[in-house]
Amino acid sequence: MKAFSHLFGAVVISAILSATAVIHTASADGHAAHLDYTLGDKMFSAHMQKAEGDAKGTIYIIHDWDGLTDYEIKRASMLAEQGYNAIAVDLFGVDAKLEGRDDYRRETGALYQDRDEFRARILAALSAGKSSGLEADKSFIIGYCFGGAAVLEAARAGMDLDGFVSFHGGLKTPAEQDYKNTPAPVLLLHGSADPVSGMDDLAAVLTLLQENGVPHDAQVFGGARHSFTVEGSRDYDEIADAKSWDALLRFLKQNS
Repeated sequence: MKAFSHLFGAVVISAILSATAVIHTASADGHAAHLDYTLGDKMFSAHMQKAEGDAKGTIYIIHDWDGLTDYEIKRASMLAEQGYNAIAVDLFGVDAKLEGRDDYRRETGALYQDRDEFRARILAALSAGKSSGLEADKSFIIGYCFGGAAVLEAARAGMDLDGFVSFHGGLKTPAEQDYKNTPAPVLLLHGSADPVSGMDDLAAVLTLLQENGVPHDAQVFGGARHSFTVEGSRDYDEIADAKSWDALLRFLKQNS
């Protein structure tokens, strides 16, 4: 935890260090569980999935703008099948109202406007994960859409992880931020037709990573739009979804 002490105010650090985490079994076989934890007076609940067999590492998953849903739980199960412990974290809190786009904009907008709080919530989830018993020698963080933007926030904050992977994430870098503290490789998986963060945004991030000496890679999927991994959405692209998943698994293997 001391590695992050220069990033947050004393009050926030105190709240994270005093966070309490409680594990509740969520399945009969004991492979899945809920991880409840607090930051200040706010309660959060993550989903945990144990690896099948000896864990190759632990993967933290950050959700899209609609909060922690079955989508992230499915991805956690897929990672467990590949031999990784997976923790799908909660950045909005169990009391957050998430019933539509206005709610999603309110929750994400509040974090974009308060970057210290944004980082504190990510760090609280990592801290809870470390106390869960699922932490392995190597740990990574991945995220989808809003979660992809959160992954890059964690990278710029210098959080102590072994890799950062953004799937069709928001790529804009706040004016006061950079990647000089990023401690591990970054992988960007993005669609060339993404209307949220276009190719100019991708090029800007790659330039910053290069200038700051951060190992990085990107895979661009031609014609893919914003939510290309979200089955059932108008942007879903089966080929880009499969290729991006394979790219993630290669990245994890190379850096484990």
